[in-house]
Parts: sequence; C-alpha cells; structure tokens
Amino acid sequence: MKNSNYESKFGNILTMILVVVVVIIFGIAGYFAYSIHEQSVKNKAAQTAMADFEQATKSIRKKVKESEDGTENLITEEEIIKPDMSSYENRNVSTVTSEDETNNNQTEPEKVMYEGYEMMGTINIPKTGCNYPILSEVTKHSLEVAVAILYGPGLNVPGNTVIVGHNYRNGLFFSNNSKLSIGDVVTITNSTETVNYIIYKMYYTTPDDASYMKRTVDEGVREISLSTCNNDSSQRLIIWAKEQGK
Repeated sequence: MKNSNYESKFGNILTMILVVVVVIIFGIAGYFAYSIHEQSVKNKAAQTAMADFEQATKSIRKKVKESEDGTENLITEEEIIKPDMSSYENRNVSTVTSEDETNNNQTEPEKVMYEGYEMMGTINIPKTGCNYPILSEVTKHSLEVAVAILYGPGLNVPGNTVIVGHNYRNGLFFSNNSKLSIGDVVTITNSTETVNYIIYKMYYTTPDDASYMKRTVDEGVREISLSTCNNDSSQRLIIWAKEQGK
C-alpha cells in the first residue's frame, strides 16, 4: 500500500512538472512569436513612412540636382523641410536660398508625419540592415517606433548631429550597432540630399556622459554620432562618422 501511495504521489509530481514545463515552453514560444510579429509590424510601418517621405521630397531633391548641374535655379528656403530645432542648444540650421526671387512663390512640400512626429529623413546602414525614419524629437514613444535626433544642427548640415535609437536586442533600430566596424557606411537622407558617412570611431561610455554631443568637428564638415545602449543597458555605445571624402 505504501509503495502504491508513493508511486501515486510521484506520478502527480511528475505530471505537475510536465505541466509547468509545457506552460514555460508555450510561454517562451508565444513571447518570441509576439516579438517577431511586433518587429514585422514596426518594420512595415517604417518602410511605408519612408516611401511617403521619398515621394513628398522627390521634387525638392530633383531641383537640388538640377541646380548642381546648372540647369535650374537653387531651391528657395520656403521649399525645404526644416527640422524643429527649438529644443536644441545648437541652432545653426543652414538652408539653401535662391538668387531668383521669382521662385519665392513655390509651394512648400507637405511635411511627412510618423506616429505623431515630423519625419526629418531616413537612416540606412547596409551592413546591419538598419533602415528607419529619423524623427524630429526624442520621447519615450518616438524611440519605440523609430530613431530620433537628440542634438545638433540637423541632418546633413555641417556640424555634429546626434541620432539615438533603442537596442531591443532583436534587430530593430540600433540593436545591431555593436556589429559595425571602422570604415562601415551610414547613409542619411534628408529632404534635399543623401549623404554617406564613414565610421571612424566607436567606444562605450557611461549613460551620463554627454561629451560626444558637443564635440568639436572641422569647420564645414558634416558628422553624425549614433548612440544606443549595450545589451544590459549599463553603458552607451557611441559611433562617430564623417561624411565620405572629408
């Protein structure tokens, strides 16, 4: 009788352990399934936003190209989609102006909004497959849906512009920045042009170190700083990149 009771209790314990293991397995599988679905949804939304931005700024970039070729007057200040620099300490956003006053009646292109934020451009990092909108301001929500400008003169403007993004450890946004190396390319597109930046410095620092934001760059040279967390959020990975050929 004792053996029978013992076997019964042991069987019940095994059954409970099996149930717990099954629940854990399904929980893990569900988590990964949700994570993959969430990543897919965010990537799809980002691609749609970037296509909208491309369409909205297509005519502006065409005018810039024609002006560089000498076949068209420069675009006017009113035609450029300019970032909101009101919250930035460094406000030296440069604009391209026309010598031909007849262009002043050109219609300003429609601003492209994404998740309630103005989209200032796009970032593409071929090595990691990073391809996302760059939003006008850093908030909890903006960093959940894209990357954003934290500090600086603006995209593709001389000086150092800081772009921040989360490391979700799943491929989204700046999750794979640690896989980058010196010499890799980061491409930034704004409303008027696309510029390639070459990485020349990478390092880890403390979360409260903001020295990279106000670092000195050569006069007239465009640079970017990318900032994200390491995998356990104890440090920040900072990447410096300079426009190609400078």
